[in-house]
Amino acid sequence: MGYQQGLSGLAAASNDLDVIGNNIANANTVGFKQSTAQFADVYANTVATAVNTQIGLGAALSQVQQNFSQGTITTTGQALDVAINGNGFYQMSNNGTVTYSRNGVFQLNKDGYITDASGLQLMGYGAGTNGVVNTAQTVPLQVPTTNISPVTTTSITAQLNLNAQSTAPAATPFDATNSNTYNYSTSITAYDSLGGTQQINMYFVKGGLDASGNQQWSVYAGTAGAVSSTAAGTMTFDNAGKLLSTADSTGTATTLGDIPITINPTDGSKTNQPITLNFSGTTQYGSANGVNNLAQDGYASGTLSNFTIGSDGTITGNYSNGQTKTLGQVVLANFNNPNGLLNLGGNQFQETAASGVAQVSTPGSTNHGTLTGGAVESSNVDLTNQLVDLITAQRNYQANAQTIKTQQTVDQTLLQL
Repeated sequence: MGYQQGLSGLAAASNDLDVIGNNIANANTVGFKQSTAQFADVYANTVATAVNTQIGLGAALSQVQQNFSQGTITTTGQALDVAINGNGFYQMSNNGTVTYSRNGVFQLNKDGYITDASGLQLMGYGAGTNGVVNTAQTVPLQVPTTNISPVTTTSITAQLNLNAQSTAPAATPFDATNSNTYNYSTSITAYDSLGGTQQINMYFVKGGLDASGNQQWSVYAGTAGAVSSTAAGTMTFDNAGKLLSTADSTGTATTLGDIPITINPTDGSKTNQPITLNFSGTTQYGSANGVNNLAQDGYASGTLSNFTIGSDGTITGNYSNGQTKTLGQVVLANFNNPNGLLNLGGNQFQETAASGVAQVSTPGSTNHGTLTGGAVESSNVDLTNQLVDLITAQRNYQANAQTIKTQQTVDQTLLQL
């Protein structure tokens, strides 16, 4: 028994204690992966030594192996907290240097970039102003702070029931200000090229029967105060109350249900704005006039209210005008050998030859985990196991110290001969 073996054992036990202590210290570190110290025995490398008489020289630390098993996902409710469920790492940019992390606690910096607590920028696929994601390369993800552009109304969908038992108004000409000249009216807010609101009023006047005995209705429409006394078009219903045909202001047949109109806003937006009134699904039954559905395809400009991150990494912005828009997509990087990554500290890893090249793809694709927004992945440290390991490592240290003490006693015996 020699000092060398005892000293190497003390060093090994000390390393084991250090690894276990680091695990315990990071039990509450988001995304932390616990490690295990691996050891190997040591033998003298001499040709003359007989195989059956080799005596080991002790133990040495061979590697510190990290356990990349899944940590518990904990809900936080914070929009920028994101947990990885499965394989993969976030790709981060440190002034152009790419690192990788499992810590999904993010925030927005003053320029709208998504960053971690150290200021590293989260990487992913950017999206254009049209919301289309560009998968050609990964870039630092930035949430735009500009208003979403307005969209001009081009179509109004109106599904109504016009009362078949209504009495046609007297031969008095149509007048939007005189309710005795029409049978029913409704309105909807549309949007011009500047996102300004334009109230579109629609009036329905029961007419006579055509040559085939089908009921006709005249449709008048336009902005408030600018409804022409000339009908925008007509709708014709069969004797079962179904919409049979539609025509424009000249009497020319249109695609079933469509009646075109033109408005001229006065707020500086584009004039001669064409809008198609689509009455498909409108009926003429013997019941009260009413609206079953009324919608239009435009909207005003809007500011970003909040955003969410989906399981596939898609960042969706929610705007004050009720619209949504894709702002980008978070990506994940996977490695053939995660234990080959270089641990930089601060929950950051670096790619090495041992880890293999980063395999970057969208969450949920082959061999890549999914994301859970509003949540974080807790440390995978099992404190119970670590405390048991701590006791074992302590016993190992004490036992190796005892081998040195015993060797010292032997040495003292020899000196006393």
